[in-house]
Amino acid sequence: MAEWDLRKLRILRTLRERGTVTATAEALHMTPSAVSQQLTNLAAQLGVKLLEAQGRRVRLTDAARLVLARTEAVFEQLERADAALAAYARGEAGEVRVGAFSTAVPALVVPAVRELGATHPEVTVRVREAEAAAAYDLLAAGEVDLAVSLAAEAPSAADPRFTHVPLLTDPLDVALPPGHPLAGAAAVTLTDLAAESWIFGGSGPWSDITRRACETAGFSPHQGHSAAGWTAILAMVEAGMGVALVPRMAAARREGVVMRELGTDRPVRHVVAAVRRGAEGGAAVGRVLKALADAAGPPAIPRA
Repeated sequence: MAEWDLRKLRILRTLRERGTVTATAEALHMTPSAVSQQLTNLAAQLGVKLLEAQGRRVRLTDAARLVLARTEAVFEQLERADAALAAYARGEAGEVRVGAFSTAVPALVVPAVRELGATHPEVTVRVREAEAAAAYDLLAAGEVDLAVSLAAEAPSAADPRFTHVPLLTDPLDVALPPGHPLAGAAAVTLTDLAAESWIFGGSGPWSDITRRACETAGFSPHQGHSAAGWTAILAMVEAGMGVALVPRMAAARREGVVMRELGTDRPVRHVVAAVRRGAEGGAAVGRVLKALADAAGPPAIPRA
């Protein structure tokens, strides 16, 4: 198989466009003798005659024109590759794998992907739902490029592997049945609900968050029912089976359930984005981080 030297092919291509060795040398910032030498070498590599004398000038042979006709597609693809690399360097193209916990997917990740689709369609985001703590494991293993998680679930604030970018502080509101005595109260605190039957998961982050919030308010919550999904939790609240803490970011709304903002003892959770240390400088990752920050914005106030 012949040796294909792209640099020498470019010289041949330029000669076809400029017409003379001298003009080709000027266009490529070479000397005429260097142009002639490179084309002589190319002819030897390909095993065909590329130039023939025509008075004081040279002209391309049929073999040279055949070579250029067949390699135009190569030059086109190289131009496309150059353009794609330039777009990647500017953060206008590339793929970013995002791991995010369940409530963050509709509240943050989906709006961010929608924004990027409108402003930077060549940036592809691959989403993987994962528990808040598991998102860090995926990030450390290189299975995702960016994790949307909770600051409380980070391995350590001093962990040298990750860089954290705060996204929002997410308040926790309380879901009450419509006939609950506090559904229409002027203000509601966690301590007002100390004697209630609570609905939360048997284990995991949400169980920890609910227990910790209630214990900080001075009581240990009585777990009347156990559920992990918001659909099940809110259905039980609607049926009057208990009350539940609901993250405002989840935007969980259901007819027959009253969402109340808590008072001074209102618990919050801190939502962050995390990347492997040093990766925050990546252009495409930076685009996704900005889109997530734009999607975070100020949290909405729930309806009473």
